[in-house]
Amino acid sequence: MATSRRLDFDVVVIGGGMVGLCFAALAAQDERLQSWRIAVVEPNATAPPRDDRVDLRVSALSRASERILRAADAWPALVDHGCPYSDMVVWDAASRSDAWDALHFTAAETGEADLGHIVENVRVQWALLESRHLRSVTHIRAGLEALAFDDEAARVTLSDGRRLACGLVVGADGGQSRTRELCGIGRGGWTYGQTAVVAHLRAERPHRQTAWQRFLPEGPLALLPLRDGRVSLVWTTSPDAAQELQTASPVEFSRRVTEASDRVLGTVELDSDRAGYPLALWHAREYVRPRLALVGDAAHTIHPLAGQGVNLGFLDSAALVEVLAESAAGSEPFGLRTLRRYARWRRSENALMLGTTDTLNRLFGERSVPVAAIRRLGLSFVTRQPLLRRALVQRALGLAGDLPAIVAHPGSVA
Repeated sequence: MATSRRLDFDVVVIGGGMVGLCFAALAAQDERLQSWRIAVVEPNATAPPRDDRVDLRVSALSRASERILRAADAWPALVDHGCPYSDMVVWDAASRSDAWDALHFTAAETGEADLGHIVENVRVQWALLESRHLRSVTHIRAGLEALAFDDEAARVTLSDGRRLACGLVVGADGGQSRTRELCGIGRGGWTYGQTAVVAHLRAERPHRQTAWQRFLPEGPLALLPLRDGRVSLVWTTSPDAAQELQTASPVEFSRRVTEASDRVLGTVELDSDRAGYPLALWHAREYVRPRLALVGDAAHTIHPLAGQGVNLGFLDSAALVEVLAESAAGSEPFGLRTLRRYARWRRSENALMLGTTDTLNRLFGERSVPVAAIRRLGLSFVTRQPLLRRALVQRALGLAGDLPAIVAHPGSVA
């Protein structure tokens, strides 16, 4: 059902990052929503990615995200720029990467070609912007100033003074969501007292398309393979240690990373700028209200140790589009009854992943000898359980749980 022509748009998406653009592209390509007018509000222009450098911010895109981005017509532009990884090695600081209690996951365990792809965030964002599905979407270069809701419409006031009436506002404006703030939606959670230091490194030994993660007392250190042969470092540590790492000389920084990674790739050398990002876990107390839905980091932020941040946001987008498309012919496609289906669906799935990553971070941060021994026994138990290992790989691939149709049945998507 097309909504009233008195509205400027059927849906206004606040935020033109990866998740907001993904939602807009998925909604625009769905045949059941062809008559809907969609706008994306984003104050900042996106610069095209540069072929002569790899941006510091990268994501480990899961198989579920690959399928979603295919449906959004963004994946073909990413294939030649991302690095597929077929193996993942996880080990405790008290052990070694080749020890009996180290976890080694392989794509072959599930018959998959790979476990995912490491891709620059800016390249994903640009690929979505260039999607043919977004040609019918209106892009508005402005910020969000105010929101109001009534029985007839959602009223959006922009920073340049423009006012828009729409059927639904989708808040996809990140962890510091202005949308969530203006609606007075609280969130529960905490800051971790940890900072993720990111950089790119050249390694003495080839990464062999393997993602490496060593759990240290102050947080995990991950080395993610890049297509150009380098690795991307994500080192979670205390804020003080993170500051020292960012200001240390390149030689000292390289030495510290080499030692902290247990020389799993031999000597590593800094080959980029460095940056640090404070970490927190937050979960919005409400995902939806009448004519409002939150997706991605606007609804939840997660510890990066499992690499699930943007993957959860893409699943949010796919689930919300599916719910809206199934309700489009009804009398209240933007009503609370419709939107609560999305909230129930994704809130439970996201809570499971948030809780799992938080538990792992706390468990591996425990320094006591008895806990460390139990931790290593647990890792060795998983190593010897093929069915459990397969289940964990399926979860990492994003292929477990209650999935949107374009993920569960990708062949049905044109």
